[in-house]
Amino acid sequence: MERRTAADEVTRVATLERVFRYSATIIIFIVAGTLVLDTLGISVAPILATAGVAGLAIGFGAQSLIKDYFTGFFLLLEDQIREGDVVEIAGKAGLVEEVTLRYVRLRDGDGYVHFIPNGEIKLVSNRTRGFARAVVDVGVGYEVDVEQALAVMREVGQAMRADERWKGRLADDIEVLGVEKLDNSAVVLRAQLRVVPPIERDNVKREFQKRLKKAFDERGIEIPFPQLTVHVPTPK
Repeated sequence: MERRTAADEVTRVATLERVFRYSATIIIFIVAGTLVLDTLGISVAPILATAGVAGLAIGFGAQSLIKDYFTGFFLLLEDQIREGDVVEIAGKAGLVEEVTLRYVRLRDGDGYVHFIPNGEIKLVSNRTRGFARAVVDVGVGYEVDVEQALAVMREVGQAMRADERWKGRLADDIEVLGVEKLDNSAVVLRAQLRVVPPIERDNVKREFQKRLKKAFDERGIEIPFPQLTVHVPTPK
């Protein structure tokens, strides 16, 4: 079961509060307008009847809009998206800046802002819930002692978790998984770190790789250059 922190609940409440405040404002204006018209002696019944007929006609042409609102309601009700989450939806990934009943405003890594209608959202991949895993693959030369290289990866992970600047972002000790594959020019080793909050995953991965490169250099562990494939055109 997912563990929710106080900060998670505050974020969720803030998102719901803003959306429902907006919805309540619209309802209040409609009710207030109706009461004002009634006070002025203007019959509301013909207006409501006209609005009903017009609404029926508009409804056939606004099915996508209705779908947006229904989908947005369930996105919020089921707590799938909150403001501040990093998500992938409708083929776009980025930081959620705003959630309404009609759309989600998303800012991607290049700084572009995307307004995605809720009706277009079929699948939500939320990257900032609970924890994330920073998976690190590193290649070493075939002549390198694999056990030594794996031990260095453990040392680097343990040292990073003991560091005051980083220990709060690592939920567990590093998990060294072993040999991931035998590549053309390298033995690829894999390790993973459990990161909290999840949004720090890339920062943790960069720092670990920087430290690992330094540790490999100090111990003479070779990280081979990737082989370049040269395509020679076939003579006709």
